[in-house]
Amino acid sequence: MGPASSLKAALRSPLLPFWLVLFLLPLGRSSELGTLLCLIGTVLLFVREPHALSNHPGARLLLALFALYAGAALVSALDAVAPWRSWETVAGIVRYLPLGLYACFAIRRLPRLDALYLASAAVVAFWTLDAWVQIFTGWSLGGQAAPLRISGIFGAGNLKLGPVLASLSPFVLWAARKYAHRRGLIVAMLLMFGPVLMAGSRAAWLTYGLVVLLFAWREARTPVRFAIWCVGGLLTAMLAMAIAWQVSPRFDARMQRSMDLLSDTPAGINTALSGRLDIWRVATRMYLAHPVNGVGVRGFRYAYPGYAPPHDHFVVSQEACGKGEGACYAHQLLLEVASETGTLGLLAWLAGAVLAVQAWRRAGPAARARAYPATVALGVTLFPLNTHLAFYSAWWGLFFWWLLSLWCAALFVTDDSEQRHAQA
Repeated sequence: MGPASSLKAALRSPLLPFWLVLFLLPLGRSSELGTLLCLIGTVLLFVREPHALSNHPGARLLLALFALYAGAALVSALDAVAPWRSWETVAGIVRYLPLGLYACFAIRRLPRLDALYLASAAVVAFWTLDAWVQIFTGWSLGGQAAPLRISGIFGAGNLKLGPVLASLSPFVLWAARKYAHRRGLIVAMLLMFGPVLMAGSRAAWLTYGLVVLLFAWREARTPVRFAIWCVGGLLTAMLAMAIAWQVSPRFDARMQRSMDLLSDTPAGINTALSGRLDIWRVATRMYLAHPVNGVGVRGFRYAYPGYAPPHDHFVVSQEACGKGEGACYAHQLLLEVASETGTLGLLAWLAGAVLAVQAWRRAGPAARARAYPATVALGVTLFPLNTHLAFYSAWWGLFFWWLLSLWCAALFVTDDSEQRHAQA
């Protein structure tokens, strides 16, 4: 099946509701239209097939992971510092379950998985093209660029372009490699690098670097070839950064702040990290004060002033989430889970990670190869040695569960060609 027919299949098949979630992500709450359609589809599925869950290992895996994710939030809400906010978050989490189940049952066969990969790659490629237009003109479909970064289709008030492009880049690289071979893969890597770089998110730089390394290793397959790929990639990245530093005031301002990492003073390092050190210290204090079940999901901003030092930057500045509040979230996955859901939440997430890795290992080489783009996208998004958006927030939580749902479905798709070969 060619790329054009695959795209048509994705838009005309049951894949459409799940794909709509991704397509509408830049429009904020509009993406909930996709989750609503997935909910309706899931209800109809179980009306038709009441025992469908017992026949799909991916759906059962997703159900277990959902129980751990939602369970951590539920326990944290019992004595939350902002009960209304935590219980509202717990209620919102419920919509991820039908989204995931719908994905598992809609993407049961390999052609549909490939069609969804390609349709997702097309969306991300479109956002990338729009970002290139903004790099050269200052404008995109999302309006004028932010003062210090390009913001692309997401708009200057919603600086998520870098993290989203970096996390979803595996689908573009997969499609480029499948339909244009190695040259296509290299071109796609270069085309995506520019917007990720100019979006100014250093977390996205690290995320995209991991994606490139994983695809380079898969392409090279030997240590010597991998080393050659790494050297070539490093030289290309250094050249691109040097050019951007010279011609882009936005990138220059971002790099000037990043250079403070070389400072010997904690204040300089904290400035380079946009105040993250202060946030992480406060998050640690929250966890130590609420070690069992945390301050409650999405309660970070409300608890922040009680654990921050006097005249804390985020409490007294305009960067706070609201009047009298502090930083919105911990900006790091482990610290977010620890401070908001406590040790019980950390254990739940650890159990989920172990469960996912075990399922991935048991799936076999062919299944792992089919799920490779989704595995890379999910893995780099969760990479713990990085800064992160809030995984229990409405927007990033939905993005995370879209990826996780796709991964659970991809790991257990049926390849009809393998079945025919086994029967022959």
